[in-house]
Amino acid sequence: MNKTTFKFLTVLLLVLAVVFSAHLFILQNKEIPIFADRIVLSYLLNYAMAAAILIFIQSKFNKKSSHTGFIFLAGSGLKFLVFFLVFYPFYREDGTMSTLEFAAFFVPYACCLILEVTYLSKQLNNQDF
Repeated sequence: MNKTTFKFLTVLLLVLAVVFSAHLFILQNKEIPIFADRIVLSYLLNYAMAAAILIFIQSKFNKKSSHTGFIFLAGSGLKFLVFFLVFYPFYREDGTMSTLEFAAFFVPYACCLILEVTYLSKQLNNQDF
């Protein structure tokens, strides 16, 4: 893992920590149970999957840089698979998936996705052909 990747993973962790704190603050102010809906697991898994996908892409970047987009899409598919295997059955236990349950997964997913796309696009734009 190179210095740039380590720096990105640190930034990703810090951003997710701030977003997580804000998410809990909003839930607490609305008097909603703050650790319901597997929110901690969601943030942890989203970070771990984003880090793993990024490290995998970085390991293949110089060898097969033309495949970077496909690897990223496969990683996004993996994230959705994890959602449907780990979170969705729990969220659908009562017959519906509430907005709070959806937000518990989607907020960290969206943060990771935005940061990953930004980082990888910068990496691809700086590539020499």
